[in-house]
Amino acid sequence: MERLQKVLAEAGVASRRKCEELITAGRVQVNDEVVTTLGVKVNPAQDFIKVDGRPIRRQQKVYVIFNKPKGVITSAQDPEGRKTVTEFFKNIKERIYPVGRLDYDTEGLLLLTNDGEFAHLLTHPKHHVPRTYLATVKGTPHGSLLDKLRSGIKLEDGMTAPAEVEYQDIDLDKKETIVKITIYEGRNRQVRRMFDAIHHPVIKLKRVQFGPIQLSGVPRGKHRHLTPQEVEELREEALKAGQDQAPGGDT
Repeated sequence: MERLQKVLAEAGVASRRKCEELITAGRVQVNDEVVTTLGVKVNPAQDFIKVDGRPIRRQQKVYVIFNKPKGVITSAQDPEGRKTVTEFFKNIKERIYPVGRLDYDTEGLLLLTNDGEFAHLLTHPKHHVPRTYLATVKGTPHGSLLDKLRSGIKLEDGMTAPAEVEYQDIDLDKKETIVKITIYEGRNRQVRRMFDAIHHPVIKLKRVQFGPIQLSGVPRGKHRHLTPQEVEELREEALKAGQDQAPGGDT
């Protein structure tokens, strides 16, 4: 048995929040009876569910890795008319959506799926799934500054969790440095704000790994489907991280 709004969302009707609105508006029927109460549980394999009089159809689960270009919005639509990630997936009939976000100016690895439970597992704060980035920053941060990132640095929304940080390349002519950084949180613009805090702002940012999944082999603007083994590895990574942090761990 599953919550009705979850079944609707996984069938591609709309986001879970929008599906809740459809239910409370009386637009959803289960076995020909209107349901307006949130939290009602249904058996999607047996119950006959309709929205606005039309039967829903369960979607096949889809899991995709995408190499997001810079200048693309991590959203299904944008009121300002900017290009969105969903425009790259018109050949996929299922309604997929991003797992977390990458900033407009950030490129690299983005996961997309229509599996709400899977997306929630990977993005829930208690699971601390590692995310690795290559950050091109102004100047060359002294090792003591990188140590601050390694131990946690204070931002306006609190201390960050310890990060893994190492030099990748130093360009003395351009006065730029590429730093590899792995974080275990998903705060808004976190990597950029961390480097701002040590006065070496980010010029270019690319995510190259999410949990055990690496971006290598996926060209910019292209995608591929995750293998069943990769999906299971991601699940195991998230569950293991959650167990390592509980009880009393960072959340």
